[in-house]
Amino acid sequence: MIGALQKSQFFPLVLASILVGCSPQEPLRIGFIGGVSGRVADLGIGGRNGAALAIEMRNKSGGIKGRKIELIVEDDKQDPEVARQAVARLIDRKVEAIIGPMTSVIGIACLPLVNAAKITMVSPTVTTAKLSGLDDYFLRVIAPTTEYARKSADYHLKHQGLRRIAAAYDLRNQGYSESWLADYRSALVAYGGEIVSTETFFSGDDIDFVRMAERLLKEKPDAVLVIANSVDAAMLAQQLHKRDASIQITAAEWAATERLTELGGKAVEGMAIAQFIDRDSTQPTYLAFRNAYIEQFGLEPGFAGITGFDAANVVLDALRDKRYEQTLKQAILDRRVFPGAQSEIRFDTTGDAMRETFMTVIRNGTFVRVH
Repeated sequence: MIGALQKSQFFPLVLASILVGCSPQEPLRIGFIGGVSGRVADLGIGGRNGAALAIEMRNKSGGIKGRKIELIVEDDKQDPEVARQAVARLIDRKVEAIIGPMTSVIGIACLPLVNAAKITMVSPTVTTAKLSGLDDYFLRVIAPTTEYARKSADYHLKHQGLRRIAAAYDLRNQGYSESWLADYRSALVAYGGEIVSTETFFSGDDIDFVRMAERLLKEKPDAVLVIANSVDAAMLAQQLHKRDASIQITAAEWAATERLTELGGKAVEGMAIAQFIDRDSTQPTYLAFRNAYIEQFGLEPGFAGITGFDAANVVLDALRDKRYEQTLKQAILDRRVFPGAQSEIRFDTTGDAMRETFMTVIRNGTFVRVH
């Protein structure tokens, strides 16, 4: 029997236990890192918005095992050192996973930190082959550069008859641009084409696109390939078009945001780009996502929005389903296949993903699927 003194000690403990049991649980924290400020923030903003939408939808349906999800956003400003500091802050806040980054140079810079902390990082858009086939904590929901470069080279030669290509590429995202060009060159040469000249630059406000266009056209190529962000690709296309209105211009998928068509205007009409989304899709899951995104943000989601949404949902599904003894990385790689807003995401054993890709051509200011 509990004595009077013991009862006075016992009942407050019982009450405290009840209150603790009824108090709301801490939210599950998920980090996001991407360039969400500056002249080429469209990619980072799209990825952030897509991830935020996925988390908002999941919270409305009850969260994960009764816990709400909180998104913590960090701006990497497209600077590797800034990005490393941002990732360190996310790790200190004990996030369950990190969505991002959005560019390859930042992915390469942050990899040692997430590996050391054993924090799973799922990128919506990083494609460099330098991160392929590694047993690490970096995963991605799209294929490496090889797939887009090969598909582009195949289309340029077999469907457009373009054999002599001049290329311009941005060294500020060197891990991506050099990887993309190397894969493209290999495929182009195998199909009987050649790269006749190359121009490099560092993205910024002081690029002399006039002189660059003149040098690229000097060898009289069949086409000019631009491996750069949407802003730089649009500005270079305008200068190329002024000097040769008939020159065929093409680009890597990095440039294929809605800002490319907005800034490029007539100069980017006819540009052929391999992509991993079909903007004309009538799939119910895609239309529901697109409508929700436009209602929330007043913008088309573009490829960054859809892959940000997909990457977040991969993390959320894995957190929901993972067993106690599993890490998040193990949960993702054990399951392997996840639904996407438009197409399945299929991970291999090291966390590289494959999904359907398309050739698109810009027509009347929109990306139209052609192959």
